[in-house]
Amino acid sequence: MSDKTMTADEVVARLRSGMTIGIGGWGSRRKPMALVRALLRSDVTDLTVVSYAGPDVGLLAAAGRIRTLVAPFATLDSIPLEPHFTAARQQGGLELVELDEAMFMWGLTAASQRLPFLPVRAGLGSDVLLVNPRLRTVVSPYEDGEEFVAAPALRLDAALVHLNRADTHGNAQYLGPDPYFDDLFCQAADAAYVSCEQLVDTADLLKDAAPQTLLVKRAFVTGVVQAPNGAHFTSCAPDHDRDETFQRAYALASRDPEAWQAFTDRYLSVDEEAYQAAVAAFHKERA
Repeated sequence: MSDKTMTADEVVARLRSGMTIGIGGWGSRRKPMALVRALLRSDVTDLTVVSYAGPDVGLLAAAGRIRTLVAPFATLDSIPLEPHFTAARQQGGLELVELDEAMFMWGLTAASQRLPFLPVRAGLGSDVLLVNPRLRTVVSPYEDGEEFVAAPALRLDAALVHLNRADTHGNAQYLGPDPYFDDLFCQAADAAYVSCEQLVDTADLLKDAAPQTLLVKRAFVTGVVQAPNGAHFTSCAPDHDRDETFQRAYALASRDPEAWQAFTDRYLSVDEEAYQAAVAAFHKERA
């Protein structure tokens, strides 16, 4: 078995402008933020981003990197609407392809199985069919003749996800309350990159953990990045909770161009080590 360990910058060096990139996690929970920050330090742009969107989308939208966003929502959880997404949407800064949460999941499932779509009941009778005119319906070829929404496959050039633990071969494990469909993101992509809180030996992945926590299999992973606190400021239970104080500062900075420039200079124009040091200094200042 090959060693797939990489750095975040090595992952981003494999990404290209115009790609369709899926980002795992959910809202402001277990997002691969270290990989997103590395992406922001690159010149990769004109992206189609597929995400249960949170600050990953907010940061990329604020930097003008997103051409099209495919998402069911964009939230910081404790702050209902992601502020940079909201601004970009209001200003026409990106194209939004809206799906409901179930359609999104089945779109990833269809892509993971290399199908063009999957029939789903989700969305029937809702306005999602009005706001997303690309959606089509299909009729069952059997006696029931039931009509379904044809949830389109969400095929990805690359996927970025963050989990609690991984081995060097690409097996990855979540230890928190929810898998957030990260396995589907990896299976729907031509290349998948996993960042993790900790790299461990393969045998240690099942130490004090149930087999079903082995969410991502090595066959679907291209590269693994050890990134302690790499989901910050989103949560990565049980390793750490969401940094609500920092998230609030992020949201407040989004309201004023000068404040946002200062935030960008301090936290986003630096490498990951400097970012983590700046976050530590931020909390020390408030103590």
